[in-house]
Amino acid sequence: MSTYDEISVTKSISPLVRTDGTVNGTSVDTVVSGGMQDAVLLVTSGAVTDGSHAVTVEESADGSTGWAAVAADRLQGDLPTVESADDDTVFMTGVRPSQRYLRAVMVTTGATTGAAISAAFILGRPRTKPVSH
Repeated sequence: MSTYDEISVTKSISPLVRTDGTVNGTSVDTVVSGGMQDAVLLVTSGAVTDGSHAVTVEESADGSTGWAAVAADRLQGDLPTVESADDDTVFMTGVRPSQRYLRAVMVTTGATTGAAISAAFILGRPRTKPVSH
């Protein structure tokens, strides 16, 4: 079996230029192929002209209410804050969710022209293999 058979990738924040404000990403259901036990938040930046773009991870039982930050002890690595020195960079943070749904949240401050940033989740450790794509 290959890596392709053991992961699923889902977008949470579309790749757009962001200026000041908060973006709540699309919810990502971790119950694919019988359930995925782990996730990796993948944040990708393009051109970053100004501002601070802090990305966090939230989880929810139903994917629409009760969103809360994933506890720090359930994260591997640091959550990224993308700044002007981070053009064309990829950041990864491991996530061990305790709820069914995940989403990326990005808070941008101090941005006039902003940054092109996207976020996706790589879901892994499926309960049933191979993963259905």
